[in-house]
Amino acid sequence: MVANIIEKINRENLRDDAASFAIGDTVVVHVKIREGDKERVQLFKGTVIARDGGGATETFTVRRVSYGVGVERVFPVHSPHVAKIEVERSAHVRRAKLYFLRRRVGKKARLRGRIKS
Repeated sequence: MVANIIEKINRENLRDDAASFAIGDTVVVHVKIREGDKERVQLFKGTVIARDGGGATETFTVRRVSYGVGVERVFPVHSPHVAKIEVERSAHVRRAKLYFLRRRVGKKARLRGRIKS
């Protein structure tokens, strides 16, 4: 009975317009930021290195290098603060988690592009 209630709550919190993207894709995440009584949209562009969880608690991790420092940010897929997710580029990867990119710099951190057919 409790499982049915939790499942119902999870279904209510899912977004219908959640973007489809995969590990290795370069994405631009539009995040709503509230500063006082104003609201603005901030962009975060990077490579998706992980997806975790499922249902309403599903998250994804985006990594980018900013001024020589690696920055990773975890976003909930179904969060109302995530306005939009745009896929810029897809890459062919053979791993579910791309944590090895943390140790790579420059051209070694590039991922091979996906062939479109």
